Amino acid sequence: MSKSQFIKMLQQESYPQPVEVQREPNGHLDDHTHPFEVKALVLEGEIDLMRNGHTKTYGPGDIFHLGLEEVHAETYGPQGVRYLAARKQ
Repeated sequence: MSKSQFIKMLQQESYPQPVEVQREPNGHLDDHTHPFEVKALVLEGEIDLMRNGHTKTYGPGDIFHLGLEEVHAETYGPQGVRYLAARKQ
């Protein structure tokens, strides 16, 4: 999905404007939650999200969604990852 398509989708789903997030190469975050729902578009690099014992890799153009307080872990590829994230309370 393109950045403009993503922004349009966010508007249709009543998400606020996204913020850009950048994570370091080969970094990780252990199991954690967020006090918000998030929808994100990967711009560069890769992110692996681990949920309920399953891992999925997201790359440029992919969208990922995390529910409110959803337990997950993250790892980032050798180039790190840069994505747009919209957070809804």
